[in-house]
Amino acid sequence: MSTVPDTTTPDTGPRLKRALGLWDLVLYGIIVIQPTAPMPIFGVIMDKAHGHAVTTIMLAMVAMLFTAISYGRMAAVYPSAGSAFTYVGREIHPALGYVTGWSMAMDYMINPLICTIWCSQAVIQDPLLSKALPAIPYWGWAAFFALLFTGLNLRGIKSSARTNSVLAAGMGVVIVIFLLVVIRYIFGLPAQAASFYTRPFYDPHTFTAHRVLTGTSLAALTYMGFDGISTLSEEVRDPRKNILRATVLTCVVTGVLASIEVYAAQLVWPAGRGFGDQPETAYAQVGNLISGPWLATLVNLTLLIATIGSGMGSQLGAGRLLYGMGRGNALPKKFFGAISRRTNIPRNNILLVGGLCFLGAMTLTYDLGAQMLNFGAFIAFMGVNAAAFTRYWLRAERRGWTDFASPVAGFVFCLIIFLSLQPPAKIWGATWMGLGILYGAIRTKGFRSALVSFDVPTE
Repeated sequence: MSTVPDTTTPDTGPRLKRALGLWDLVLYGIIVIQPTAPMPIFGVIMDKAHGHAVTTIMLAMVAMLFTAISYGRMAAVYPSAGSAFTYVGREIHPALGYVTGWSMAMDYMINPLICTIWCSQAVIQDPLLSKALPAIPYWGWAAFFALLFTGLNLRGIKSSARTNSVLAAGMGVVIVIFLLVVIRYIFGLPAQAASFYTRPFYDPHTFTAHRVLTGTSLAALTYMGFDGISTLSEEVRDPRKNILRATVLTCVVTGVLASIEVYAAQLVWPAGRGFGDQPETAYAQVGNLISGPWLATLVNLTLLIATIGSGMGSQLGAGRLLYGMGRGNALPKKFFGAISRRTNIPRNNILLVGGLCFLGAMTLTYDLGAQMLNFGAFIAFMGVNAAAFTRYWLRAERRGWTDFASPVAGFVFCLIIFLSLQPPAKIWGATWMGLGILYGAIRTKGFRSALVSFDVPTE
């Protein structure tokens, strides 16, 4: 496979363009995570945590903030598109950096893939959409969404930022409508005791620490994708400050918004009521209860739009990660390290990920894809926390207690979640890692020569 005609390697051609400000990054992070992130998993969390969904969202926010801080601090040292791949390789060992980058490659490529699967299935299974749209088979919708994500990202980084703004505004309007309807519904109920409003946080009849911790490990999925901000380091103005600010702000904004969404739904649908055999439609069921089918349909359409935004954003991050690995020679540099002269983006990588989205949508299930995403993500999270610990505690001349506590807390939390993954995710994830190690061994003739370089461009 050859590069497209108008690309060059970064040694002789254009570089990534610094066009993004702080709020561009925050919007990108929120779109990748999705402002509606807790809605698809609301019913499952309610079941696992015996109704304490909002509590698990808040606990997960505090825990994921530790990892967000590690990402931001490492980006201040290495403002590179390679993200965790560079951090671990430079601070700990090049071989571990390569392993981290390989795991991230799986994570970043699977994220837009499962978005392709979800969107295709949503259009076919939704009664209203299936009637309003042409009778296109699943493979046709998979091709459409893979092409849509790819086309949006080929326009350039600033165009992607503008698209993020539009998507965020649209989803924000729907969330406000939903919350206003909930408030009207609550005010229409008979007078409630104070415990009615505190029960979503703590219900003494159903609370158990084990159940809440189990729910928290699942609630962490609400924040999945914040790390993608660091892959845009080379396209950000003042990355040494803005990456840390944007990463932490994205986690906080996501956590507050998710907590409000889940709390509102819990007030309407308390624990013990159940969602039948379709917990993934729980939020739509809440909408149907408080205002009828129109709100349920609106929620479903909003989730579809949110997933389109997430798929587009995660494909953008995947292209930048592969570019960082290509420039570092962990992947063939001529293809993966190429930048388009016209748009200043790694166009080869965007096209490759788009093709993999379609092929993966035809072979994987959504459930298996989501589990494999977690496998790669938490290896990278643990690596970044370890790199931050090495940089700011083991090697620093001046250090405080936060330089120790924050990365250690982030590492431990990610390890607990990683160990709780289901066996299929561990098997497929280990297979992917084995292929990466085999590839590295072949490239270096048994690891007898250097595989990776970690050159980081200056601003």
